[in-house]
Amino acid sequence: MIETEFEFTLPKGYLDPDGNLHRTGVMRLARAMDEIVPMRDPRVKGNPAYATVIILSRVIVRLGALDEITPMVIEELFAADLNYLQTFYRQINELEEEG
Repeated sequence: MIETEFEFTLPKGYLDPDGNLHRTGVMRLARAMDEIVPMRDPRVKGNPAYATVIILSRVIVRLGALDEITPMVIEELFAADLNYLQTFYRQINELEEEG
């Protein structure tokens, strides 16, 4: 059976508005729609880099005790955590360059 969900631990962690730190989470494999849907979003049309924020908010199924992972949550991540998640996404979806 194919593994579709992968656990991760953020280097810094997401600090929510109440001051709680969320570091552990689960990311699922991306589907084609996860990469297609953001292209229709007006925020992506204005800033193509924003697609990453939307894609990550779709494929992260759990982050700490949060009820929902929204683009706003991804926007509030520390740069080190965003970079970590982008790399993790490429690895689990086998998008890394062979080298």
